[in-house]
Amino acid sequence: MANISIIAFDGTRFDIAAADGSTVMENAVRNSVPGIDAECGGACACATCHVYVDDAWSEKVGQPSAMEEDMLDFAVDVRPTSRLSCQIKVSASLEGLVVHVPERQG
Repeated sequence: MANISIIAFDGTRFDIAAADGSTVMENAVRNSVPGIDAECGGACACATCHVYVDDAWSEKVGQPSAMEEDMLDFAVDVRPTSRLSCQIKVSASLEGLVVHVPERQG
């Protein structure tokens, strides 16, 4: 279990106790975080769960895979810390993770 925070575009903070092995996207959907559309259900086949990993967590979360990078090409306003939340697996090492939802999804 890890406590993660998802910050909606309007600044609303969602503090979530996330189970190990789940994804940030699954937790966002379960907690009705606005802006996480997750149209493909977590298959890394769209870019509608795009988030910005907080700078302090960027290195710990790691870089996107090649397939994820291809999907990020469809995201709006991609930044160096952009990730698809369906590809970020929760583990105890991510205790305190903070991600931000962009203004809109691709």
